[in-house]
Amino acid sequence: MPNDIGKRSLILAGDIGGTKTNLGLFRRGKKRPVLKALETYPSRRAPSLEHIVKGFIKKHQVRVSTACFGIAGPVIAGRVKTTNLPWDVSEARMERQLQFSHVSLINDLTATALAIPLLTSKELFPLNKTRGRKGHNIAIMAPGTGLGTGFLIPWEGKYIPVSSEGGHVDFSPNSKAEIELWQYLSEEYGHVSVERIVSGPGLVKIYSWLKDSGRYREPAWLAKKVKEMEPAAAISEVALADGHPLCVDALNVFVSVLGAAAGNLALTAMTTGGVYLGGGIPPKILPKLQEPLFMQAYKNKGRFRKFLEKIPVKVILNPKAALLGAAQWGFDREGK
Repeated sequence: MPNDIGKRSLILAGDIGGTKTNLGLFRRGKKRPVLKALETYPSRRAPSLEHIVKGFIKKHQVRVSTACFGIAGPVIAGRVKTTNLPWDVSEARMERQLQFSHVSLINDLTATALAIPLLTSKELFPLNKTRGRKGHNIAIMAPGTGLGTGFLIPWEGKYIPVSSEGGHVDFSPNSKAEIELWQYLSEEYGHVSVERIVSGPGLVKIYSWLKDSGRYREPAWLAKKVKEMEPAAAISEVALADGHPLCVDALNVFVSVLGAAAGNLALTAMTTGGVYLGGGIPPKILPKLQEPLFMQAYKNKGRFRKFLEKIPVKVILNPKAALLGAAQWGFDREGK
C-alpha cells in the first residue's frame, strides 16, 4: 500500500535549480506547511524533471495528486524552458505523465518570495538595523547558479508574488575596475547581464578576470584547490579565510556588485517592506556581507541614499525556503 505519511493530504513541492533539485512532501501545518520527506538530486544528471519526480515517488511510495515546482526560468502559460538546464517543462505534460490532478509551475524566486511571510526571525539575518514598513512592497534577490529576482506586492491584506527576470538586466559598472570587468566579459558574451557577475559562475569569471589582468599571481596550491573543488566554493572559502588576495578581491567585487544590484531592485519597486537575499550563496558568505562593503554599494544611489538607509536588508538562512513557498502555493490552490 502507498505510504500516506500521516494519512493527511500531501503536496509534492519542488525547488528546481541549475545545480540541484530539491523535492519534498508537505502536509498542512497550523502556521506553515510541514515537511515530511525530502530528497536532493543533481539536476544536470537527469534528462528531465519528470524523470526525477518518478524516482522520488517510487522511493517513497506515496499517493500525491497535487504538485508545485519552483523552477529557475520564465514560466509562461504553464511552460518553461529552463535557463541553466536543457529542460522544457510543461504543467500539462507532467499531469499526463505522472497522473497528477494538478501541477503548478512557478518561478523559483516566486516560490522563495512566498516563503518570506512564513519565516521566523531565527531564519533571517539582518544586515542593517532598520525595520521594514508592514504591508509594503518586498524585494528578493537570490544568487546561486544564476541570479533570481522577485517581488511581493500587498493586496487586500495578503501578498501577491510577482515573478521577474531581473537577473538578466544590463550590468552597470560603478568604478573604473568594474568598467574593465565589463569589457572583459563583453568580449566573451556580448551582452553582459548582472547574472554574469552575481552568481556562482560569475564569481569564477571575476576570479579569471583578476588573474588574467596580470596584477595577481595564482599559486599552485590555489590553482589546484579551484580545480579540484567546485570553483566558486573554493574561491569563497579562501577569501573568507583571508587566504590569498586574488580570492579576497574577487569576492569583494562580487559583493559590491550584489549590493549595487540589490539597491537598484529596491528602487525599482519601492520595496520599503524590505530586501531579502536568498539563494545558496549569501548564507555561505555571511561574514563578508556583514562587512561595510555590501551596504555601502547598496546605499550608493546619490540623492536616494537616505531613502535606502531606511529599507531593511535581510539574508534568508533557511535553505529550504523556496521549497516551503512552493508547498504553500500548492496548498493555497488545492481544490481550486
